[in-house]
Amino acid sequence: MLKCGQCGGKLRRVHRTFSERFSYMAIYGCRDCKHEEFVARRYRFHFGRHARCPRCGTFRIVRLKVRDKIDPMYSGFLNFMEKLAGGGLHHCRYCRIQFFDRRRLVSDGAIAPEVITPRDTAKTDA
Repeated sequence: MLKCGQCGGKLRRVHRTFSERFSYMAIYGCRDCKHEEFVARRYRFHFGRHARCPRCGTFRIVRLKVRDKIDPMYSGFLNFMEKLAGGGLHHCRYCRIQFFDRRRLVSDGAIAPEVITPRDTAKTDA
């Protein structure tokens, strides 16, 4: 059973509107706090500012110089279009797939959690 990210309550499936069906595979709503969580479709991983794995969506990918003969190449129309657009070869360490992407990689500092300043800790101590 899925749990809510805000209150920890149980999530249940919510009906999607016609336009939401194109963007999300599923929408879950919390029974307690009415918070909604969205599961994006895979083709949406190809849009954005930074390169992502087309299968799992992680930003933790590496750039390859040559194709690896062991791990499979991700196939699909959008991957082919990325190759034609001049995208570089990338590898996902979790899915163990290779794919093409034209966007920049995310630096490790950009996906780190928020930094707590000393001013913020003073408010929580009081």
